[in-house]
Amino acid sequence: MMSPALFAGFLVFAAVSCITPGPNNLMLMASGSVFGLKRTLPHMAGVVLGFGAMTVAVGLGLAEVLKASPLLFAVLRWAAAAYILYIAWRMVTAKGPGVAVVDDRPMSFLGAAAFQWVNPKAWVMALGAVGTYAEHGRFLVDVTVIAVTFMVINTPCALTWTGFGSAIRRWFRKPRHLKAFNWTMAALLVASMYPLITEGLGPARP
Repeated sequence: MMSPALFAGFLVFAAVSCITPGPNNLMLMASGSVFGLKRTLPHMAGVVLGFGAMTVAVGLGLAEVLKASPLLFAVLRWAAAAYILYIAWRMVTAKGPGVAVVDDRPMSFLGAAAFQWVNPKAWVMALGAVGTYAEHGRFLVDVTVIAVTFMVINTPCALTWTGFGSAIRRWFRKPRHLKAFNWTMAALLVASMYPLITEGLGPARP
């Protein structure tokens, strides 16, 4: 298992990366504003568990597969960009607050879990954490610790963003507030692609 000092560094990395705005958190907030906290719980569970599973997959060798296949890397990268732009467009054109991509129901558990594979922030987090904090002598143990810790920290972060969205639902009674919210969410979602554009899906150190 990683040393206490290394684990402390990872905790800071995980806490900051999980709570800051990104596609997952923005979509959770928007879903909370539309459906409320309770109906968004499957979406939240898909984010938390799906990202944990993705982190394990990265640790088990997916990162090496991507490095060995530039074409697969490029396809994944630009599929992620296209999907994020699609979500942003649906937000801007939504007649109600928040995420129109879920239409009349919240994103499902499986949908949220699958979304992690085209989420640029999730890739940067997983690759950065495994590449930085998993030591070679106990690699599998460290990868497991990283994945579990991410899930533990991600849970209250997801609750916070969803709860905030649920708390501001009344604000959308005025059309100008609704329009401002949708455009702001779309702009932030596009801005969240910055690591994808500038660094690709490579590991990032904290």
